[in-house]
Amino acid sequence: MRIALVSPYSWTYPGGVTRHIESLARELLERGHDVRVLAPYDPCDRISARLHRGHWPEDRPMPDFLVPLGRTVGFPANGAVSNLAASPSAIARARRELETGGYDVVHIHEPVAPLVGWDTLCSSDVPLVGTFHCYSDNAVSNGIASLIGARRRLNQLKARIAVSEAAAWTGVRFYGGRYRVVPNGVDLPAVRPEPPAARPLSDAAPLRIAFVGQAVERKGLPILLRAFEALRDHVPAELTLVGVTDEDVRPILEDLRGVTALGKVDDATKESVLRDADVLAAPSLGGESFGMVLTEAFAHGTPVVASDIPGYRDVVREGVDGVLVPRGDATALAEALRDLGLDPERRRAMAVAAVEHADRYAWPRVADEVLETYREAIAVKDPETFRARLAVRSGLRVADGLPRIPATHLASLETDVANRSRAGRAALRRAAMALALLAGIAASFFALQRIGISRIGDSLLASSPPWVLAALGLMCLSMVIRAVAWHAILQAALPSAHIKRSDALQGTFIGVLMSATLPARLGEPARAMIVARRIGRPKETLPVVAGSLVAQTLLNIVALLVLGVTMFSTVHYFDGRHAALIAFAVAPVAMLLAVLVAPALLRSGLPSRSERVARVVKQARAASAQVRDGLAVFRSPRLGTIATVAQLGAWGIQWMSCYVLLVAFGLDHNAGIGAAAAVLFAVNVTAVLPATPSNVGVFQAACVAVLTHAYGVGYADALGYGIILQAVEIATAVVMGTPALLREGLTWKDVRLRAMHVSPVELPPLPAPRSGEAYELDV
Repeated sequence: MRIALVSPYSWTYPGGVTRHIESLARELLERGHDVRVLAPYDPCDRISARLHRGHWPEDRPMPDFLVPLGRTVGFPANGAVSNLAASPSAIARARRELETGGYDVVHIHEPVAPLVGWDTLCSSDVPLVGTFHCYSDNAVSNGIASLIGARRRLNQLKARIAVSEAAAWTGVRFYGGRYRVVPNGVDLPAVRPEPPAARPLSDAAPLRIAFVGQAVERKGLPILLRAFEALRDHVPAELTLVGVTDEDVRPILEDLRGVTALGKVDDATKESVLRDADVLAAPSLGGESFGMVLTEAFAHGTPVVASDIPGYRDVVREGVDGVLVPRGDATALAEALRDLGLDPERRRAMAVAAVEHADRYAWPRVADEVLETYREAIAVKDPETFRARLAVRSGLRVADGLPRIPATHLASLETDVANRSRAGRAALRRAAMALALLAGIAASFFALQRIGISRIGDSLLASSPPWVLAALGLMCLSMVIRAVAWHAILQAALPSAHIKRSDALQGTFIGVLMSATLPARLGEPARAMIVARRIGRPKETLPVVAGSLVAQTLLNIVALLVLGVTMFSTVHYFDGRHAALIAFAVAPVAMLLAVLVAPALLRSGLPSRSERVARVVKQARAASAQVRDGLAVFRSPRLGTIATVAQLGAWGIQWMSCYVLLVAFGLDHNAGIGAAAAVLFAVNVTAVLPATPSNVGVFQAACVAVLTHAYGVGYADALGYGIILQAVEIATAVVMGTPALLREGLTWKDVRLRAMHVSPVELPPLPAPRSGEAYELDV
């Protein structure tokens, strides 16, 4: 049989699909079939690196069976990077090969992925088979594919394969059709692996954990590293990372004790790591249709601890050859690994079951199922009438000759409540962001229509550059004074630690930069992480450092109240123009009540109604203890005075910066010091839950609401003022934060990752030993 395997992905940036195609081709060649693989091929040069965001391709030799289709470009997709051919020449080469190759069957992998397979669906007259590798519940991307004709094009397939039930779910849900589940294959070792001998705990032999995957967020590496950090304090453990470098690990885990990062390795090294490991950890967050690394571990007699997600759930038999844990739950992952570390006999039983289970995925068996699908596709007869052939050709009729199965709304594969609620929250968040974006665009359009772009431009051009630079200098000075206040708070919270003023300066500057560039309040955990890192022993000091931020928050609320009193003293209460100010004023009072009342509520001892509520209350009480440590500064007259004077002084300097900008716009006659207080008050209240980086849009709306409704400033001048004021704040963050990052030896991505995964994992005490045995652990 002459077979064409069509791949949309680069041969030299191999992922799971490419590895699958390569192994299938070799298996079919060994059986005497004539096989060609049509796939893009990126040479190992600088052009390829530029097209893939600096990532170089693997220097892989081009096999005889490969028909290269040219270069690819890296596109973010499904939480990873898809390296797809984007040039018309790739389509032309594929068409030419398929027209002249004399193939009996064309097997398209990921037929929905652009562009090569997508084109082949309509340009080839050879019997077509499609394999669907992807699991996705994204209604947006799949809906767009359907709108541009994916369902009709897929009707050209005479047979459809899905690598798992999860991949078949995606196909039926969004595209319709019939799917035969044929899993990804695995090469079994020539010699059947022997299960590892059960080692007594008294030997203190470390639990050997392996991870195989890329350092992309979807693979859950930060979750595993946080779990391992807690695990190694309870049982001896070693973690070997394949596909991950030290540079990928350091942004998340400061202490690399027990961690070996091998980076990219050859297949022999990967197999050696899997063979020597006691357990494979696969903490992926989603988007996995199958999980080839799981079956590779099974082939070498290694059980797995994996996320309980569609795709993985199809492979792992819970409690038999692996353990499934809730996705994204570092504590549950650490507990599962610790349980296996303490129970060698259980690991041995799972290893035996893993070896037996691997037989299901052996390439000889998988290839038999693929070949049977080919024969069925070739056996399908073409329609006899011209009208029927035209209907198939246009996609109005299914090429397999069977009744059409339309796309069907199926129940979600996310079985546990936490995953469903997380998906629901994510959908609501995306919808809210989309609505906010549409509302912002509409509001901007009407505002520009009402004000006029030329008037806004005139207002910006009329501002005085020297005064703008003066405002920038004052804003930078206020950040320095804030760092002085935090230094005093840290000294009181950690009296035994040697905390330098430069530590607080670095943390403050980097935190301001992160707050200005991310659509979330990651500036606070970022600066806490930086200071804990500089002090040393971050796992122990980080909770107290984070608690110290509450003291600054209280002082900030006091400053907001002072600003509120000032702004109300400068407006007439009964002229009907202060409603916007009252709306803004409610927020700091509510925040102050929450900070003061929450600890009392947590100490109330009221019974909880569920275990989940009890866990939340326990965590909140622990946080309350950290807050008390952070508030220690108010028990020290000297440090408390320094912190209070410096923090309130920093607010005063920012206040002056806002007033200087009013002078720069010539607005100080009708909008004086009180208006500056009102603006500073409003933009800080609205920034509590930023919707965009630097709260762009909301920031300007707050300025316009205050200046126009309370102080009678024109819309154009108010909007121009808001634009320049935010530009000054962002410039302050960049001017002070970027050098701080460079001095710290970190990148923006490093700080972002650490801030997102800054909370340490705490495991409960070890369970009591069973009767007749004792734990002798040397950690």
